Amino acid sequence: MALSVTGAATCLAAGQGLAATSTAPPQADRTGQPSETPATTRKGDMLYRTLGRTGETISLVGIGGSHLGKPEEDEAIAIVRRAVDAGVTFMDNSWDYNQGDSELRMGKALKDGYRDKVFLMTKVDGRDKKTAARQIEESLMRLRTGRVDLMQFHEVIRMEDADRFFAKDGALHAFLEARQAGKIRFIGFTGHKDPVVHLRMLELAREHEFTFDTVQMPLNVMDAHFRSFQNQVLPAALGQGIGVLGMKPLGGSFIVKSNAVSAKECLHYAMSLPTSCVITGIDSLPLLDQALEAVRTFEPLTADQTRDLLARTRELARSGQYEPFKTTSHFDSTAQNPEWLGPPE
Repeated sequence: MALSVTGAATCLAAGQGLAATSTAPPQADRTGQPSETPATTRKGDMLYRTLGRTGETISLVGIGGSHLGKPEEDEAIAIVRRAVDAGVTFMDNSWDYNQGDSELRMGKALKDGYRDKVFLMTKVDGRDKKTAARQIEESLMRLRTGRVDLMQFHEVIRMEDADRFFAKDGALHAFLEARQAGKIRFIGFTGHKDPVVHLRMLELAREHEFTFDTVQMPLNVMDAHFRSFQNQVLPAALGQGIGVLGMKPLGGSFIVKSNAVSAKECLHYAMSLPTSCVITGIDSLPLLDQALEAVRTFEPLTADQTRDLLARTRELARSGQYEPFKTTSHFDSTAQNPEWLGPPE
């Protein structure tokens, strides 16, 4: 019997008072360059897109959970609430961010009715069923909710991660049981290391007759030139109707430090790709304002604008120095804390 976690293919934009222009899934050409920016709807100063075949409508920009551990707690809560008040609906988090503090802060921020206004996502690291199930329960407790909208298999950075997820006692079974119990709605996976690992995950999913609802990956102007998720994984995900979540549009600020492109150009480049949401790290109110301004002023890049950005970054991107999450282990939290994965194989 086929395993499937796909939702309805209808767009819910009309039900939220949004004027949708199209529900056809965006496509990409052979080089991974988008042939069109996805159907985007505006409500006030915020833009919204459909999350793949789930039919859910989410904000074009999402709040990255890791950075919420950097400011004081009061400011982190203010960031989330001001974002929601401005129309942001997508909230990112993970069981391991800042030893759980990011989820605790998110849970506090979503009190007083804010939980009902967002599409809440978090991730777990456990590769086996028992560890993943425990982490799911801990995440729900920290977030002060009985259900998250999206649970993702975190940090898929090794070729064997897919095998462990789909194993007889793998994390997938904890996800499916949690979904059956009404604790999660949709299932996805994330990773930042190499597109080959993402493609392995999608390949093994097909072998198990399983379809992910979402996939999260780095999508930025440097990625287009080096170990490119845009060129390799994005077309594969779009072909299956999987909702694409872009992350690291600024490369954790490394890309802006190259002095080749501005923060707004980075955000507009990522928003112009056929993604459902661009998740960006925000650890201050000025950075939130920067993201909101990028959405307010967004227009899909023209072909000439895209060529110009790619030309400015091509040589700088070739070595991966501005995407150190691909080339170093500094950002590999599960490599630094292997116990988070569960018992060794």
